[in-house]
Amino acid sequence: MARRFVAVKFALTSFLLAAAFTAPSVVHAKGPRPDDLASSMSATVSLADLPRQGRETFEQIRQGGPFSYDKDGTVFGNRERKLPGRPRGYYREYTVKTPGSRDRGARRIVCGGPPRTPDTCYYTADHYASFRRIVE
Repeated sequence: MARRFVAVKFALTSFLLAAAFTAPSVVHAKGPRPDDLASSMSATVSLADLPRQGRETFEQIRQGGPFSYDKDGTVFGNRERKLPGRPRGYYREYTVKTPGSRDRGARRIVCGGPPRTPDTCYYTADHYASFRRIVE
């Protein structure tokens, strides 16, 4: 019985080692590739080039509100890591109204830093798929 156990254990170990050395090694990194992050950080949009609703939202952010949606001013988690890494709570999101949309739409401004005087703000027209830093 002991010999059989040793033989099975040896066979199983051999199989696992063979599988480990012959399987393709694939590494999956979380978040965007470094070149994706760099290109999204270099993309900018001037405040004047935002849609009218974006400029209005930006002004509301500077005034501290009032905001049209309950989610406005809540923490943006940056789970996709499209924005520079910062501690949780650094980024906040705000809705940019979309004419004709029955819900919040896809447009947002995400700002980092103090609520009324953020360090930096980003605009996304595609629900966080891409960002452009807002320059004044």
